[in-house]
Amino acid sequence: MEIMLKKDFMVESLKESAITKTDMINACGDDILAAITLFVDAFKSGKKLLLCGNGGSAADCQHLATEFMIRLNHELNRPAIPAIALTTDTSNLTAGGNDIGFENVFARNVEGLGAEGDVLMAVSTSGNSGNVIKAVEMAKRKGMKVVGFLGGTGGKLKDIVDVAITIPSGNVQRIQEGHITAGHIIFELTELELYSNKIEG
Repeated sequence: MEIMLKKDFMVESLKESAITKTDMINACGDDILAAITLFVDAFKSGKKLLLCGNGGSAADCQHLATEFMIRLNHELNRPAIPAIALTTDTSNLTAGGNDIGFENVFARNVEGLGAEGDVLMAVSTSGNSGNVIKAVEMAKRKGMKVVGFLGGTGGKLKDIVDVAITIPSGNVQRIQEGHITAGHIIFELTELELYSNKIEG
């Protein structure tokens, strides 16, 4: 690939990313605000957040769970907010994959760790990840709320989650970038609403 072609690719990728982020204002802005309300209500009631996803989405779950457990806004001195990424325990995931099937690994952990009033954050760029769908179904049976981080048309998950944050793109990279951007906004506004007096509805 020639240098100019590389530069063109870089520029087009950055432009596409920026356009996707701007399109998110109308496509999922209301859902981002709804997710903040859902999280705040759950945490005020002493509930916790579970997160699941595959591949890059698994990494996003770990990233965002850490933002709640440690902190996101470094000017805010607050206690930990309970969040567990169901994507980090290799013994659990490999035993589950071996013994009960990979499609059941997240549902099994939701069954064991989730409780009524807790929140599940289900991350899937396609909205069709089988093991994430099963996790959502288990969460519903346990009386949990579900926030979906999705992409494109939202897939099967869009109709079974309580709040669907669907990034308006068919490009997996742009969807993943949108997920992290939405996650940072949601998580920081949640911690600010819980532990500062600087945020109003």
